[in-house]
Amino acid sequence: MNDFFKYLTTGDEDRNWGLYLNVAGKSQVAAEVDYPSADHPTGYHFSWEQGRMLDEFQINYITEGFGELENEFGKAMIKPGTLLITRPGVWHRYRPNRKTGWTENYIGFDGTIARQLLAQPVFSMEQSLLYCGAHEAFIDTYYKIFDLVLAEKPGYQQIASGLVVKLLGYIVAWQKNRNFEGKEIEAVIQKIRFTLRENVGEMIDVRILAEENNIGYSYFRKMFKKYTGVSPHQYYLDLKIMRAKELLLTTNKSIKEISYELGFESIHYFSRFFKKKVGYSPGKLRK
Repeated sequence: MNDFFKYLTTGDEDRNWGLYLNVAGKSQVAAEVDYPSADHPTGYHFSWEQGRMLDEFQINYITEGFGELENEFGKAMIKPGTLLITRPGVWHRYRPNRKTGWTENYIGFDGTIARQLLAQPVFSMEQSLLYCGAHEAFIDTYYKIFDLVLAEKPGYQQIASGLVVKLLGYIVAWQKNRNFEGKEIEAVIQKIRFTLRENVGEMIDVRILAEENNIGYSYFRKMFKKYTGVSPHQYYLDLKIMRAKELLLTTNKSIKEISYELGFESIHYFSRFFKKKVGYSPGKLRK
C-alpha cells in the first residue's frame, strides 16, 4: 500500500457509536529524513524537543526499521514488529533512527467504548510498547481500515470501529498466547479441556487430572486461568450449564433426568446451581 495519511471528521452519530476514528495513515520514513512530517496539522505535529500530548488513542505498528520512544513512564527502543500505544493526555515523543528510518502504520481513535476497552488490565498505562513481531492478522486489519478510510463511504466509521476492536482483540490474544508458546503446559491444558468436554456427565476431580499429567495443581490452576480466563472447576461447571441448556431446549428429558445425566447429586442441587448461574430455573428456561 502507498504512503498516505487522512484526518477524519466525525458527526454525532459516529461519536455516539462509542468508538470512532480520527486519523489513519501509513508512512515509509527514509533514513536521514526529518520526523515527523511538517504536513501534519496542529495537534498532531510535534518537535522532538517539546514532544506532545494527544486527545485520543493511537496505535502505531512499526513493521520495519528502528527508533526510540520516551514518555512520562520512561524510555524504550523501538524495533521491527513493535506496537506503540499512545494514550490521551500522556506526554510522549518518538522518532525513527536516522540511519534506518522506519515503516509505520497508525490509527487514532477515541470514544466511550475505546476508553472502556483500553482501561482493561491487559492495556496498563505503563505498557506503551509491545514487541509482538510480524503478524499478518495485525497488518491485514490495518490495511482493511485504510481501505475504508480512503473510500470514506457512508457507514465506514462504524465498520472501521469494529476492525479497531478486532485489532485490540488480536493484541489481547497475542499477549495471552505468548505465555504458553512452546511450553508443555499448553498441551496439558488442551488435553484436560478435551477430557472435561468428553466427560461432562461425570463429576471429575481436576486435581487428579493434573496429577496424572505430573503437574502440581496450584501451578496448573494458575496457568489454566491465564489461558481460559476461568479456573478449571469453573470451566467444568460452565460446560455442564451449556449442556444442560442444550438438553432442556432440544430434548423431552425431564429436569430430573438431565440433572442425573450431568452428574449432579440431586435435582434440587442442580436447580439451585442452574438458577444461580443463569438467573432463572431450568423449568422457566424450558417454558
